Amino acid sequence: MSTRMSDEEREEFLAGLHVGVLSLEQAGRGPLTVPVWYAYQPGGEVQVITESTSRKGKLVAEGRRISLCVQDERPPYKYVSVEGPIVRIERADVERHQRPLAHRYLGRKGGDRYIESATGGSADDTAILIHMHPERWLSADYSKEDVGLG
Repeated sequence: MSTRMSDEEREEFLAGLHVGVLSLEQAGRGPLTVPVWYAYQPGGEVQVITESTSRKGKLVAEGRRISLCVQDERPPYKYVSVEGPIVRIERADVERHQRPLAHRYLGRKGGDRYIESATGGSADDTAILIHMHPERWLSADYSKEDVGLG
């Protein structure tokens, strides 16, 4: 039996709460690979927020494609990896983008504390919202196969 996820399964898994690992091409060296918070709704775009002045932000401005991998580290293991073009970069708004993402990962109270400490609760002119259109997917759900992990 195949461990491959169906389109619906992989989109549902990607929409779940995971810390993603983002990879960005770098000239003359290996890709920059870093953990990130992200947002995704099935059928939509992957969204990541970073500072435009950060290494990630500078590489995104230079590049055309990014990859994101998310996983469940508990047996039986699952992962989804998605790659695609950056379709848009815009200024991240604290209330529309940053606070909802912080709530997703830290809950309402923790997210609000995070936003207050990170931005002082006001506009952050250096934060950008990156939109990636998923084109290529890799996935595995090892619960579909008896591999002795469960």
